[in-house]
Amino acid sequence: MKVLVVGANGQIGKQLVGLLKGSSEYTVRALLRTEQQVKDFEQLGVEAILGSLEGTVEQLTEAAKDCEAVVFTAGSGGQTGYDKTLLIDLDGAVKMIEAAESAGVKRFIMVSAIQAHNRNHWNEQIKPYYAAKHYADRILVQSKLTYTIIRPGGLLNEPGTGKVKIAENLERGFIPREDVAKTIVAVIKEKSTYNKSFDLVSGETPITEAVQTI
Repeated sequence: MKVLVVGANGQIGKQLVGLLKGSSEYTVRALLRTEQQVKDFEQLGVEAILGSLEGTVEQLTEAAKDCEAVVFTAGSGGQTGYDKTLLIDLDGAVKMIEAAESAGVKRFIMVSAIQAHNRNHWNEQIKPYYAAKHYADRILVQSKLTYTIIRPGGLLNEPGTGKVKIAENLERGFIPREDVAKTIVAVIKEKSTYNKSFDLVSGETPITEAVQTI
């Protein structure tokens, strides 16, 4: 199965690309924003394609052609203003959803944010970011794609434990980015996660077991 990773140069994206590249089940294509990033990934033996979430749906459709799954791990980042949050985390995500449908992709995995589905639990300090995630997720649910929405807690750069806690609603918690990437790989073909959404934090259950309980 060929997987397009959107946001491949991000911290989760890079780990995900590495996991998919090292897997016998998947091949990976990285969507990247700059020519230098494309060169860097190609030097690692990864198929890379230039594209921007601020570009056209047609361009993103070309990027998704021949792929069987799309993973959206992109984000505007904490250093940008809310204008970029709107353009990347909401409109960029929706354009990628439209592009996946146009390209004939069936499977779409969205990396969202813990409790994005529950307005009463949005983080007040970054409320526009949560609003963007909330509505992008809703549009994915209303699409024709077979989706899984992963809503991780606070992201850490420490090594993963390989153990998580998954549920429809969880208290705020934290999780290493490595474990988020491993969870993404675990759900791609896991039918129990099809058309499901869940919060994700560190826990005591091995990832492969946890995703089967959704």
